[in-house]
Amino acid sequence: MLVDGYNVIRAGHLYEHLTGQSPDHAHDAFNAAREALLSDVVNLAGREFKATVVFDGAGNPGSVGERQSFGPIEYLFSPHGVSADSVIEELANKAAHEGHEVVVVTSDATLQWTVLGHRVVRMSAANFSDEVRDLRESLEPDTLPSTLDTSRKFTLGQRLDPEVLRQLERFVQGEE
Repeated sequence: MLVDGYNVIRAGHLYEHLTGQSPDHAHDAFNAAREALLSDVVNLAGREFKATVVFDGAGNPGSVGERQSFGPIEYLFSPHGVSADSVIEELANKAAHEGHEVVVVTSDATLQWTVLGHRVVRMSAANFSDEVRDLRESLEPDTLPSTLDTSRKFTLGQRLDPEVLRQLERFVQGEE
């Protein structure tokens, strides 16, 4: 499974309450939406098949396209200057040539036409959202991770112990 991350966040109906109308992918709302999407892919793909979520990092000069793990799945931001669509197309073609069946999750029409073919099928962002919603409804509430708690931010400063944060702030200000 290859997931067009920002496309699913924007085109699916599960994450709009997290992102609102924010156009800025660096905004805290997108951090929560990305974590929620990754958790949903983990729950949907589970350990049954390999899944990779690709976020578009083309406009970020610091993005190098490094794969990272999130439980049993991988995610990455496309390298600077390279669209997520290009990365997904390359990954889909490689997997298909290796004989794997591939599902590409996107509502991007151009990407859909590019990847459709031998052993590659697509699932729309809406269908993905429906599948995740059905999965959530079928599971006990205690079995799903609580990453959808949007009442608090997920910044490093808010995860640190208040005393450690205070000491770091004093250090940065040259007080220590």
